Amino acid sequence: MATQLQNLSSYNPDTVPDGKKFKIGIVVAEWNLDITSSFCEGAIQKLTKHGVLEENIKVEFVPGSFELTLGAQYMAEYSNVDAILCLGCVIQGETRHFDFICQGVTEGITQLNLKYNI
Repeated sequence: MATQLQNLSSYNPDTVPDGKKFKIGIVVAEWNLDITSSFCEGAIQKLTKHGVLEENIKVEFVPGSFELTLGAQYMAEYSNVDAILCLGCVIQGETRHFDFICQGVTEGITQLNLKYNI
């Protein structure tokens, strides 16, 4: 993998625009909540660090990762947000369930990116 030896969490904070004017939606899967809630907390911390006001961050929960796309669609249609983060965790087991869920969510989020200008 090309990214295997890279730290994908590093970035230049000076290149991030001031977030004061942005409204951000976060859709969080409740499945594996101990993991996804940590993702959500980290996202909120990073957003507020870059100026996004806490009152401009809307968090909604969905049952699992497969429902992230529907939650994001509702948020895009019914909330006034500039961007939407989808946070889920699918743990690979012995069946192909992992592949089906990940493929479905990837395709769903791709379709949302094509449909909505956020």
